[in-house]
Amino acid sequence: MGTSIYPFKQASAADSHSRLLSITHSRYENDWHSQPHIHPFTELFYVKDGAGSFLVEEQEYAIQKDDFVIVNAGISHTEISSASVPLEYVSIAVEGFAFSHREGNSPGGNRGLIILSCRDEQKDLLFYMSAMLGEMEEKNQDSERVCRNLLEVLIIKLIRRTNFAFEETPSVQINKECVKIKRYIEANYIQDITLDSLAELSHLNKYYMAHAFTMHCGCSPIRYLCQTRIKASKELLANTDYSITEVAHFSGFSSQSYFAQCFLKSCGLTASAYRKACKRRAVK
Repeated sequence: MGTSIYPFKQASAADSHSRLLSITHSRYENDWHSQPHIHPFTELFYVKDGAGSFLVEEQEYAIQKDDFVIVNAGISHTEISSASVPLEYVSIAVEGFAFSHREGNSPGGNRGLIILSCRDEQKDLLFYMSAMLGEMEEKNQDSERVCRNLLEVLIIKLIRRTNFAFEETPSVQINKECVKIKRYIEANYIQDITLDSLAELSHLNKYYMAHAFTMHCGCSPIRYLCQTRIKASKELLANTDYSITEVAHFSGFSSQSYFAQCFLKSCGLTASAYRKACKRRAVK
């Protein structure tokens, strides 16, 4: 696999939270080791030649020459090349930047992936990708500044021609939002909390928010919610005489059966057994 990577050294302009990290030119040469991976930045790909597919969280999507692919940060993915029609693409890595899907009618859109066909009215997208690559290859004066300006134009072109919105999400903001989500869950675990409600709270794309939270906190928001509810239920089991049904309700679980399933999976014993063990320890 022939790959040329051109990293950027300088920070972005002061009025922008996004940062262009690198531009990469890759060509399949019978040594493509395809392994799913996750980046803390968004990647934009232009397929210059060949065909293959993107494997995104165990779902495969076909790609071919002149396709434009966007993968949000925190999304597990890998590129797979056709052996008979080798892939060649230009990709750029952008930190603090994500897309928000408005209508959900793009392949992979609900999984943090956009695939756009650029064979017709969007063919000029290749110009911006190739221009950025050329600037870095030729090491022209102020090439990084030129590339950042080209990226801004590219994003505007995408916004104009698609039903997708693009959001700047600086890493400091993301960390703050993750802490905000944790605190909200801890204070409101008894309420009906969903990924949609947490995304609305954080003002982040739902799937981007979920992956950012997982990377920051070590588990998904829903798993953290379940852990918080289990922790609350253990306090109630140890220190009150509420019935198991009441404990489930006051801990935020939608039903006793779901509570029993989650408790057993998390603690390795039933809620009743846990309560009896707590009482035995109290007697001693």
